[in-house]
Amino acid sequence: MGKKTVVLIGATGLVGSHLLQLAKNDPDIGLIKVLSRRPITYTNPKIQLEIIDFSDHDAFKSVIRGSDVVFCSVGTTNKKVGGDKEEYRKVDYDITVNAAKFCAEAGCSHFAFVSALGANSQSNNFYLQLKGQIEDEVSQMKIDTISIFRPSFLLGNRKEFRLGEHIGILLMKPISFLLPSRMKPIEARAVAKSMLAATKTGRKGVGIFHFKEMQELSDEHDPS
Repeated sequence: MGKKTVVLIGATGLVGSHLLQLAKNDPDIGLIKVLSRRPITYTNPKIQLEIIDFSDHDAFKSVIRGSDVVFCSVGTTNKKVGGDKEEYRKVDYDITVNAAKFCAEAGCSHFAFVSALGANSQSNNFYLQLKGQIEDEVSQMKIDTISIFRPSFLLGNRKEFRLGEHIGILLMKPISFLLPSRMKPIEARAVAKSMLAATKTGRKGVGIFHFKEMQELSDEHDPS
């Protein structure tokens, strides 16, 4: 079997940046297509930067064609979109759902994406409702394997400061041993490792991964 071609959306984010580093060192991966709105400098020969307008569906579909796995860890914040929920939706919902749609149309066998703990399309919370709507939509796609990752608070060094998340981590980290496993903060690198490991299990269908499952997958795939 030849080496895999993977697509990575959200490579500059907290989880995506770790995923890119892991994918570069994975001997099973031959080509990494990094989708971005803006130029980014990469020197690794396995990385192929694709600068696209995500609203250009033809271009979006074209770069996904021929891939084996699509990873999506894209996301925004209220601060970045100025509190505009429609703009927020264009990033979190539109990019993820369209990526899954084009993955299905291209015959790509695995779609893996980052959601959130508590995702529920019936929630009164905008963020959790949106994540739930994404999960509902993607889960109906005709893709051999769909992997949904639901972390609680993510640990790691973000490029941008998120006050709410920072406060949550400060409050939860000291008492994490008392929390139900699903609520425990998790290292972003562990989420990335679990996403990559999920592509090696041979599992079919829709799988949802919380803290315990992500840690187990991460331990199985532990490159130096």
